[in-house]
Amino acid sequence: MQPHLVSSVMWWILSFVSAALLGCYDSFKKLALRDNAVMPVLFFNTLVSTLLLSPLLFRTGFGSWEVQRWIVLKSAIVLSSWLAGYYAMKHLPLTIVGPLNATRPVLVLLGAVLLFGERLNLLQSLGVGTAIVAYFLMRMSGKQEGIDFRHNKWIWSLIVAVLLGAASGLYDKFLMSPSSGLGMDNLQVLSWYTFYQLIMMSVLMAFVWAPRRASTTPFEWRWSIPFISIFLCTADFCYLQALGQPDALISVISMIRRGSVLVSFMIGAFFLKEKNIKAKAFDLVLVFLSMVLLYLGSR
Repeated sequence: MQPHLVSSVMWWILSFVSAALLGCYDSFKKLALRDNAVMPVLFFNTLVSTLLLSPLLFRTGFGSWEVQRWIVLKSAIVLSSWLAGYYAMKHLPLTIVGPLNATRPVLVLLGAVLLFGERLNLLQSLGVGTAIVAYFLMRMSGKQEGIDFRHNKWIWSLIVAVLLGAASGLYDKFLMSPSSGLGMDNLQVLSWYTFYQLIMMSVLMAFVWAPRRASTTPFEWRWSIPFISIFLCTADFCYLQALGQPDALISVISMIRRGSVLVSFMIGAFFLKEKNIKAKAFDLVLVFLSMVLLYLGSR
């Protein structure tokens, strides 16, 4: 098989593996956060992730501050997205969080249009329009459970998480693309941004959570917490390896990764026994249709 063809196939495979792992990651995150304190769960998530990736810190090396400052910014963006997303995940049904998260490729695509000069063709425009319709139907499904999208602070927290997640995806392309970005090593980015997240979370734990812990939800250790890190680190590794392939398309990779919602949706429906599944399933079908249209338009 020719090297060019291997590269084209490899980033596809890595993207689908990453999506499956992300579905498991979201499910374990929901299990860890139910009736539990958010910040300690996220702290242990970053701690376990840093320990898992610590060999890469020594393998890739520090480099220079000119390199590291870009990774610090990546850490701040991702951690902000996680904080907003974790709080939303704790208070909202997994079958609502998943489909809303799955609309992220639309934001990435629109960002690519604005930042990288990409143009929307007819199919991509239809994909964006379908995602917007799906969003309004999700609002209606949420109202049946007493969740008002306009006034529910956890919905807004989730929207902030999605926006920051889309920004992180665009920033990844800038960091690691050899042609249109800095061409940084993907393993260096993964290992060091996780390490910086641990430092940031340690500061938040010491100065934000610890002084108020007696008046907030108590923290309970659960074995689902380390599994968050295991699935996330493996998913991110596959994702960054996919981005590092010469022919990789960020909009397609982001679309495939959102397929993780199918795994988390099934767990929310069948294991967590969440409500209004039929209406939400139709919303999910529209989200997948929008992703298919985006993919077909990106070929």
